[in-house]
Amino acid sequence: LSLDARMQITAGNMLMMGLFAFAAVLYLMREVERYRQRADDLLLNILPGSIAARLKESSDTIADGYNEVSVLFADIVDFTTLSSGADPVEIVNLLNDIFSLFDDLAAKYGLEKIKTIGDAYMVAAGIPEPRPDHAETIIQFAIDMLEAVETYGGFHGQPIHLRVGINTGPVVAGVIGRQKFIYDLWGDAVNVASRMESNGLANQIQVTEAVKEKLESYYKFEERDPIYIKGKGMMVTYLLQV
Repeated sequence: LSLDARMQITAGNMLMMGLFAFAAVLYLMREVERYRQRADDLLLNILPGSIAARLKESSDTIADGYNEVSVLFADIVDFTTLSSGADPVEIVNLLNDIFSLFDDLAAKYGLEKIKTIGDAYMVAAGIPEPRPDHAETIIQFAIDMLEAVETYGGFHGQPIHLRVGINTGPVVAGVIGRQKFIYDLWGDAVNVASRMESNGLANQIQVTEAVKEKLESYYKFEERDPIYIKGKGMMVTYLLQV
């Protein structure tokens, strides 16, 4: 072969190698972007969008104070008894179905799901972005929760009942943990909301005076006899009349 022919073949080989290298780099870049998007999606399933963005931008501790947030706890009444003897997969499937319904309702009302603990569900209104209608929205969410579980039969044909408790007040919200981190709430208002649930009644929404005062122009409430609330002593609470 002539020198020109050999040079043309060499140039062609180099061009092909370059194209293959470019294609490989392009593929790797697309794969990196795909996995990055998957990681972002997983992060957004764990944290509110604005909190996830802050976490990606800085390693500083995230902790925000809010003057007024409404917090709701809901729990399946006698779940341990209801699930006694049931297949573990059946238990998890039922909880997944119910909590998925609650997740859809939380998304509908723009609420922030905080976490589930066993058969308990926690959600808040007014975080991470403050909103003036936090109490009204979370009450409507609670009403829809009770309606949603009416469509589900429990184990062994027994119906499912919820206890729901709500309180309004100041909280601190932030991210804790370095590996399995979680967006959580702290404060007396959170503790009292939990007590509203644990001291509540089946298929009832129990609220504090703070909630009642914000919503009594729109809803009717029945005052209960004072009950003992751990850490607070005797407290007057109210049941929403739906």
